[in-house]
Amino acid sequence: MEKIELGLVEEVELLNLEESKNLKANARIDTGAMYSSVDIRVASKLNLGPVVGYKKVKSANGNSLRPIVEAKVKIKNRLVTTKVTLADRDKMTYSMLIGVNILADGFMVNPSINKAPKE
Repeated sequence: MEKIELGLVEEVELLNLEESKNLKANARIDTGAMYSSVDIRVASKLNLGPVVGYKKVKSANGNSLRPIVEAKVKIKNRLVTTKVTLADRDKMTYSMLIGVNILADGFMVNPSINKAPKE
């Protein structure tokens, strides 16, 4: 599989597992995050769920126990079915963060690329 090159911010499409609801938004690409994260309000709009587990996450805001749901994420026409953590990202610049669990599925990050503007 050929690797797809990403910048630090990319437009992504988040879909529920049935692909009946979707949302496009700019996402922060973060090679330091093991799991991808989605804002709880976005997850609610897309009816993501049910919760399939919980993950202890360390962040700049401290440690927290976050619910995990399954979702589909499309980045540059590659569709990935994955698990994402849910977090309150209301005060963050981006409503989605793409972590290593998605990046390991055929993506590489080039920090000199930054095509997408901030939300």
